[in-house]
Amino acid sequence: MSEQPRRPRKPGKPYRRPQKDPVRILAFEALRAVDERDAYANLVLPPLLRKARETGDFDARDAALATELVYGTLRRQGTYDAIIADCVDRPLREVDPPVLDVLSLGVHQLLGTRIPSHAAVSASVELARVVLGDGRAKFVNAVLRKVARDDLDGWLERVAPPYDEDPEDHLAVVHSHPRWVVSALWDSLGGGRTGIEELLAADNERPEVTLVARPGRATREELLGEEAAVPGRWSPYAVRLSEGGEPGAVEAVREGRAGVQDEGSQLVALALANAPLEGSDRRWLDGCAGPGGKAALLGALAAERGAFLLASEKQPHRAGLVARALDGNPGPYQVIAADGTRPAWRPGSFDRVLVDVPCTGLGALRRRPEARWRRRPEDLDGFAPLQRGLLRSALEAVRVGGIVAYATCSPHLAETRAVVADVLKQHPDTDLVDARPLLPDVPALGEGPDLQLWPHLHGTDAMYLALIRRTA
Repeated sequence: MSEQPRRPRKPGKPYRRPQKDPVRILAFEALRAVDERDAYANLVLPPLLRKARETGDFDARDAALATELVYGTLRRQGTYDAIIADCVDRPLREVDPPVLDVLSLGVHQLLGTRIPSHAAVSASVELARVVLGDGRAKFVNAVLRKVARDDLDGWLERVAPPYDEDPEDHLAVVHSHPRWVVSALWDSLGGGRTGIEELLAADNERPEVTLVARPGRATREELLGEEAAVPGRWSPYAVRLSEGGEPGAVEAVREGRAGVQDEGSQLVALALANAPLEGSDRRWLDGCAGPGGKAALLGALAAERGAFLLASEKQPHRAGLVARALDGNPGPYQVIAADGTRPAWRPGSFDRVLVDVPCTGLGALRRRPEARWRRRPEDLDGFAPLQRGLLRSALEAVRVGGIVAYATCSPHLAETRAVVADVLKQHPDTDLVDARPLLPDVPALGEGPDLQLWPHLHGTDAMYLALIRRTA
């Protein structure tokens, strides 16, 4: 029997090197830093972008896209995780974190941007080839092709439980917040479905950059002369930069005469400064001053009245940031590194006292979206003793007739009204002052006498403020 001739082998496709995309590689690096080092994107991303600009890899459009990819992916992480979980054949926890980051970036491009589907999949697969290798790139390709079969609304209908069956879990998936955070925010906000949906949606919006013109050092009119600048909504010192505005390009910011400060933070300082006092008004204290935004505004306001400000911060490196923010203040001030629960000052020494206490930061999820995934309900128990201790020390530091402002960047009732109620039980020689009339142009501040700001109602972080007068 004659031997059959062999059929010639089909030539394989020649190996093609993966195409490096600097924008998506940078976004991936930022997400890895957030995941591996518990870093915050607002601290990681700027130096990465600066380096990319210096090497000539990036222009302004590249920087904008990288920023959108990082923040958009982090904000919608919960939603995207639910969608990815529906497209893989294993529990999500068994997917390697770097692979999950590439998948999440791809899903955001598919469902959260206007990038065409074929381009989003192709770019994500190329990124996977560069940072993960060809084998795992095939997995990424298969998953993203499944995701691309539907739009975001279609996916939400599939992966989110019906609202009528489980409203909190529905909102958690649709708006990408942990269930416990949804529950806590709903309790604090009150009301029905519309308000909580608006709040959760606002948490997923990119916040504007807000500047403060520090009195006696800069004016709002000066800042409004900058490109892309518009007046703030509520604070007479606030200026908002529209999309693309760069604070570092503003001369007054570079010189320290103005700063980046959320308008809610400005309003807290203004309410304390505007609270009526009888008698002396010469000594002010910021008992938790780091990183220095409120201290700088309070210092400038105090200087207009000839008052002295003591700014105290426990962590020495943060005290250094406070000193930098106050540098050039027109009035007398001092910055010290001291523990506010173990005062370095005599009781009854101050006329006005601010304690903006450490907290879970649930009021600033727009700015630090990754915080929602790091915080746990048990974190509240860790902050509770410190918050109560700082408020007690503040009440001891203020003179009879003086005012204490208790503030926190969290609307969680356990960090706001519960703290104030507990401490005032131990201090019957105090009265709550209605803070709302001190911000007469700001609507919807709550039932009083304390006040709560909200991203969806005021365009600010969710700052809480209670003003307390010592009566004896």
